[in-house]
Parts: sequence; C-alpha cells; structure tokens
Amino acid sequence: METIYIFGHQKPDTDSVCSSISLSYLKNQLGYKTVPRVLGHVNQEAKYALDYFNIKEPGFLNDVKIQIKNMHYNEKVIVLENSSILDVYELMQEEGVTGVAVVDQNKKLKSLATLKEIAKTIINGDKDTLNSNLTNINKSLKGEIVLQFDEEIQGRILVGSYQSATFASEIDLKNDDILIVGDRFKILDYAINSKIKLLILVGNYDLDQELLEKAKKNKINVIKTELDTYHTINNISLANYISTVIENKTSISVLDTDYRSQLLELIDKYGHTNYAVVNKNNKCLGVISINDVNNYEKLRVMLVDHNGFNQSVDGIEEAIIEEVVDHHNLLNIGTPDPINFRSMPVGCTCTIIYNMFLENHIEIPKDIAGIMLSAILSDTLLLKSVTTTDLDCQAVSALAKIAEVDVKEYGHNMIKAGFSIKGKKPEELLEEDIKTFRVGDKMVCINQIFTMDYEDIAAEADNFINKIDDLASGKFDMVVTLITDIEKNGSYVFYDRKSEEIVRDVFNDEEFSEGTYIQDLLSRKKQVVPFVIEALEKRA
Repeated sequence: METIYIFGHQKPDTDSVCSSISLSYLKNQLGYKTVPRVLGHVNQEAKYALDYFNIKEPGFLNDVKIQIKNMHYNEKVIVLENSSILDVYELMQEEGVTGVAVVDQNKKLKSLATLKEIAKTIINGDKDTLNSNLTNINKSLKGEIVLQFDEEIQGRILVGSYQSATFASEIDLKNDDILIVGDRFKILDYAINSKIKLLILVGNYDLDQELLEKAKKNKINVIKTELDTYHTINNISLANYISTVIENKTSISVLDTDYRSQLLELIDKYGHTNYAVVNKNNKCLGVISINDVNNYEKLRVMLVDHNGFNQSVDGIEEAIIEEVVDHHNLLNIGTPDPINFRSMPVGCTCTIIYNMFLENHIEIPKDIAGIMLSAILSDTLLLKSVTTTDLDCQAVSALAKIAEVDVKEYGHNMIKAGFSIKGKKPEELLEEDIKTFRVGDKMVCINQIFTMDYEDIAAEADNFINKIDDLASGKFDMVVTLITDIEKNGSYVFYDRKSEEIVRDVFNDEEFSEGTYIQDLLSRKKQVVPFVIEALEKRA
C-alpha cells in the first residue's frame, strides 16, 4: 500500500501540526497507510503540546516533486564489468533496451554501455586481441572446455591457416597467445610446445592422446567448438569484457533523489537516450531511458489547515491530492479528479477532525485528544476568538475529559509557553505566522504575532516597522501585521508605510496609524482579510 503524506501549511502552528498527526491516526485506523509531516519549523506552542502529551514531532517534508525514485526505471539492466559483450547484448535484447549500466563487484557504477558502442566495437574494434575469461570465451563459442588452468585470458588472437612449415617459420608464438586451429597436427604440436595461453579447436576436433598429455604438462587451456574457423573468428570477439567497450568512457548518471525536471534538463542538454541511476554512494540502481520520462508514480497527499498552492509544500502541483480538511476560505487548490474536501466554518481544523472521529466511531486516545484540544484552544484563543463556534466548545469539553486536563489551566500554560517573544528579533517574529493571498495582481501578506509581552515590541516599534517595510519591498505588495495581546484580548495593528491609505480604508478610520490598538480584534481570517480584499478590489 502506497504511503500518503498528511501535512499542514508552510508555517506549522499548533493546529497545522496537531491536525496532521490526528488525521493520520484516524486514517490509519480506517485502513490507510499515512504519515504526518511538517513543512517547516514547529513553533514553541506546538512543541509544548506535543511534549506535554508525549507525542513525537512529525518529520520534515521538503517537497513532493517527482523524483527519479518515483519513476519506473529498469533495475535489471546492470552488468558486472567482466561480463562479455555477448552477455550484455543478449540482456539488451531480452529487456528491449539500448543501454546497460556497468558496475564493479560492489555495484559501484563504472560507466554505461550502449548498443551503438557495441556495434562500433564489433565493426571497427580490435579483432586481433582478446581480454576476457575462459567462461565467457566458451559461451561465445558454444564450446566445451577440455583443459583449464587459467580463468583470465588476455592475448593475441591467431589463426592456424598457413601450411605447417610456413606457420612455424613465420609465426613466433608467445605464451599469452590464443590460437584458433583445426586438424593440423604439426601446428598443434608447435603451439603446445610454445606453451601458448589458449588453444581453440574448431569443428569439434579432439586432440590425440599424445598432444593432450603434452598440453596438460604445459598447462595449456583448451576449448573445442563445433563452429568452423570463420564463425569462431567472428564469435570470439563477443567474448571480450564489456569493460573493453567502455574503457576510458564517462557517462552521465542521475541520483535517485534527483527530480524528474532535472532529468529532462539533462536530456535536453545532452540528448542521450540512457542514464544510469545511482544512490548517494554511487551504487547503481538501474537505468532510466528517454522512454521512461512519463512513466512515474505521483506522491499521494492529504492537506490539513490550508487549501492554497502558495501555502503548501513545494511541488504540490505534481502530487495527487487525496483529501483536504480545512476551516479557511477556499483558495486555489485544483485537482484533476474529485476528492474528499471537508470544509467547515469552525474555529479550528481539529474540530472538524474530532467530528470525523465521531462519524467513523473511532475511539480517541488520550494523547490524540490532548493535541486536538491544544489546537482548538490555540486557534480560538481559549475560545475567546470571534471564530469560535458551538462545535469548537463541544469538542473542547469532550476532548478535555479524554485528555484529563483542566482547560483553563492547561490552555493558559500552553499559550504562555508558546507566545513568549523574549530574545526574538523582529524579522523572526514576522516570519513565524504568515498568511498570503492574491487580490488581482497584488500579493498580500497578513501575519499575526501572539504575545503577552507587547511592551518589548513597543519599545522598538520603529525598527519593527522598518522590518515590515523590508518584507513588503520583497515579494509582497502589502503587509499587515497583527500583534495580538492574549491577556488584553485585542490586537495592535502595524503595516508597511506605503500601504497606510489602504489600511485606513480597511479599518474605516482616517486617523489610523501604526500600532493602533483594537479591542476584540483576534481573527485575521474574519476581521481583517475580507476587508483588505474589499479595499484592494475597490482600487483595482
């Protein structure tokens, strides 16, 4: 069963993290194979909840782009460097490929052998020497080993085609020579006395007993074959090691963790048909060809606490979205096929997941109940936010009983642990909880900082505003920052300086200025985002 990854948005808050874990638990109880993941650094509040209920933090998911390991490459076309050309060619024919990976004894990639290179070797290659072993030679000649004293055979190939006297006078045989010969007693006697490396007997010729004994004594390797001299000469070159074909050749390989897009770039740049696939240790895993680029498996995912491409994992457009569970307004997630999409106007995604447990009659364990409770208390600011619904309150009451915690005490301690800004720089705070959306051609950022230490920000307000301006001068056209004082139950509003007129329209106040405090302003989703969109659309 294929694994499904469940994750929240790029800035993992308590709801995003705890929703991923809770939904994963529920889905696994229903027979799925899922794992929760996070897309970034888990904030202090979420860490507090996970530690309190002794739940491991989910692993990090960098992207869901299609990697080479998700593609269907050929794992069979790997040969040892001492394989024969014939073995490699037969494998190519069997697998219907034009390239194989050549490896050493440890499966480390040496190079790539192609059908084109083999053809060149057969037609234009050196026919006078052989570098192979007796097993390869015997197979290529469909022969029978009569005597064997060596496995490795490397030397000059000669044919006993002269008259005996001429051969003996003209050919100076050496002890690494390979002689192809038939029923030629004097040439055979001369070759055996010269202690050559290998004697190949064509036409199934058998040495007489005298020559056989002499060959044994001189430790000469002997093969006999039913082939005639002509076919023996043609076939013996196929016994050469495949390493002789790829000698001094480098090939382009891809890591199994490389992306499909990187492979396409290599194909476009080099135009090769085949590329060896290796792991980070250069161990060969197979060969991927140009014909395999559209043969792959997409990663399967479920999204929680978001439904926009710009808030999700890198490469989300390459994945199969199986399901979305969210409590935000609908954004731009699109899928080619219908999916399960669960969206409810509640204060927290975990409220929806709690109801999914009830609908499926799945018992909620204490630790899962605890983190779901944590998420709801976080997103609703201890049930004080305007986004809080009766369903959130009902879920909190039920989950607190299962988790065996006092809601008020636990919630206060969690928020206090999570929202301390002591020692944090303005740029760090601004990056912690960002929501982005597009209005026409404008990219808007609304971030929210929860704290019990507003005085620390107020003390360096000018520096804080400068950092907001820096953020707006980059990839955003407008930045609005809410500093939410949890104890006072309201928010201070900051913004980039160039957007002051728009912000005044948003809050319908001509005198609105940086750091204005608004009592009961707790939800950017309901109390800020709609009015920002309205103000920008009026100006479009």
